Amino acid sequence: MNTVTDVLEAARLRIAKDAEPNRFLEVLEQGRMPGERLKWLAGELYHLVSSDRRSFALLASRFPGAPAGDLFLAMAQGEAQALDLLGGFATALGLTVQELRAYEPQPLAQAYPAYLARAALFGTASDTALALLANVAESTETYARVADALVARYGFEERALEHFRYFADTPQALLDQATATLADGLAGGDDPVAAVRCAWTVHGLEAAFWSCLARGLGTG
Repeated sequence: MNTVTDVLEAARLRIAKDAEPNRFLEVLEQGRMPGERLKWLAGELYHLVSSDRRSFALLASRFPGAPAGDLFLAMAQGEAQALDLLGGFATALGLTVQELRAYEPQPLAQAYPAYLARAALFGTASDTALALLANVAESTETYARVADALVARYGFEERALEHFRYFADTPQALLDQATATLADGLAGGDDPVAAVRCAWTVHGLEAAFWSCLARGLGTG
C-alpha cells in the first residue's frame, strides 16, 4: 500500500464500511427541521470553520514547501472565505456575528475540528491530504443537499446559502494539490496506515457533527 491509488482505495473501503444515513439531512429534506436547530447549525459551523482555518494555517507553517504548503495555505484561505460567507446564512436566521461568537457549541459536534487540530499539530501532510481526498465526495454532496433543502423546503434565498454552495464545490486544482501532497508524503516515508486511519476518523467525526445536530429529532 505505497501508491496514492492504493492508499486512497483503502481509505474509501474502510469509510464505506461505517457509512450510515445522515439523520439531520433526512429531517431537513422532509421539511421538519425546527428553526432553532438551524440556528444551532450556524453556530456550530462558525466554531468549526474558525478552528479549521487555524488548523490549516498551522499545517502550512509546518509543511511550507510545495506541494503541501500550497495546499494547506489554500485551504486556510478557503476556510476564511467560507467563514465570511456564513454571515449570509446567519443574517437570514436573524443572528448577528456577536451571537455566533457567543453560541455555546456542543462538545461532540466539535470533535471533528478538535481532531483536525490534533492532526495539524502531530500528523503528517499525508494524513490531512488523504482525509480530504477520501471524504470530499460525501462532504460536497452533503453541503449541496443542505443548500437544496433550505431553498426547497424553507424558502431561503441563494444569497443566504453561499457558505454551503462554497463547500459543495471543491476545485479540481485543490484536489490535484492534495494528490500531489499525498504522493510526496508517501515517497518521503509517511505511514500509509496512519493516513488511512486519519481519513476514517475524520469521516466518523464529520458524521458525529451531523448526528449531534439531529439529536432528539425523529425521522418521521
